[in-house]
Amino acid sequence: MNIVVVDALKAYIDPLTPDEHEALERSLLTEGCRDALVLWGNVLVDGHNRYGICQKHGIPFETVQNTRFKSMDDVHLWMIEQHLGRRSVSDYQRGVLALRKRTILEARQQARLESPPPASDDDEAAAPQDDDRPPWDDTPVPATRADLAREARLSANQVMMIERIHAQATPEVVEALKAGEISISAAAAVASLPEDEQRSAAQAGKAELKQAAKRARDAKKRPRTPREGEDGETAEGDAPDARALQRRVDALERENAQLRAQVETLQAQLLRLRS
Repeated sequence: MNIVVVDALKAYIDPLTPDEHEALERSLLTEGCRDALVLWGNVLVDGHNRYGICQKHGIPFETVQNTRFKSMDDVHLWMIEQHLGRRSVSDYQRGVLALRKRTILEARQQARLESPPPASDDDEAAAPQDDDRPPWDDTPVPATRADLAREARLSANQVMMIERIHAQATPEVVEALKAGEISISAAAAVASLPEDEQRSAAQAGKAELKQAAKRARDAKKRPRTPREGEDGETAEGDAPDARALQRRVDALERENAQLRAQVETLQAQLLRLRS
């Protein structure tokens, strides 16, 4: 069979570390490939590392088709579910996976809300039966940080920091975090700095990243003394950062939309159970 490796799927989950890859290679050479590779048609979905090692050493392997995939989003959701439960996945990566899952489910929920209802009973009959639908079709959107925290087995505070890193950190800071040069809390602090300062700190190495995190925390703790003009109003230069306020407004609006979508999903599930 001609197995197709899609680079975007291979890179969707962070790669193994060199030590982890070496350990997997030793295991496959000693015990063979015991777990089947998962395919969608001829596209490889799960087992990229095993497939590469088996190809390199001529180790036989088996494949299995997942017939419940209907789209690439289904593939991504399945991959996320698989990796959220694996011990080798870091806290940061689990948080990122949970955020990706929320984004996909939000888009699906929005598409369902915007799509017209079935025009006739024939259309309803043509809809896929429950047994044919992927299990994530009725999964409610994680609407709050607490929901995401449960999904990723993290604290709500960790989720908040990962959201900040995911939204504001430069690629250099993210790579330093993945390499273990900086903690999640320190990376979240550094992510609040201007991008040029983030890059400079990451390029300078572990010690400078820690110093940058300290500067960011100290700046946040430092009390501000507003300058007052002649009319007693706070000077314009001391006004809150408009971009930060807009980000907060966007986040609140997104949470409201998620809550509304979750209510719609639960109502649809209730109607289905009643019928």
